[in-house]
Amino acid sequence: MTEGALRANESIGRFITLEGIEGSGKSTLVPYIRDFLESAGKTVVITREPGGTSLGEQIRLLLLDPTYGNLTPSAELLLIFAARVEHLEKVIKPALERGSWVVCDRFTDATYVYQGKGRNIPSAQIDVLAEWVQGEVSPDLTLVFDVPASIGLSRVSRRGEKDRFEREEQEFFERLRHAYLMLAAKYPTRCRVIDASAPLEVVRVRVGAILTRLLHDS
Repeated sequence: MTEGALRANESIGRFITLEGIEGSGKSTLVPYIRDFLESAGKTVVITREPGGTSLGEQIRLLLLDPTYGNLTPSAELLLIFAARVEHLEKVIKPALERGSWVVCDRFTDATYVYQGKGRNIPSAQIDVLAEWVQGEVSPDLTLVFDVPASIGLSRVSRRGEKDRFEREEQEFFERLRHAYLMLAAKYPTRCRVIDASAPLEVVRVRVGAILTRLLHDS
């Protein structure tokens, strides 16, 4: 991943990604982010990974299904990138070229965290797939919603039946949280860490301030 996509044409839209462990509340903020950007006159496309296309949503069902708890890490990684290439070519790139702002719940950062640090797949292997699949496409802004693993899992437990990832042990999510913070430190221009353990209204205010700066710079 790079610090952000280079854009020769200023009419091209902006690409915002949301990252964080389970229970970080990032998905809860999606409607707020959409409304905030639309109120600023932007056309907004909301999407997610894995998913975003018909094929991607079917792959998502496979990846989250507890039935496939013994899925090999390599198979998991390749399925995610299969969904991603469809997503990029059919949703993300066309939207950006139209001048829309794309807000995506997870992107390649999640792969380096979940499959890299979580499943112990070497970053070099992920690098090859990322370069092949996405080329120069990179988020302009990544919001990293940070929350202690214990709080995130407590929130998850109140949702009902857990998916394949949510069934991992707390230590797994502690490693993921640390990996997200390390990633944010590596890409300080692109990433903004938000304390997601704060009350929702406080989180919204902080997100709004970050988006205001991006709008001003665009």
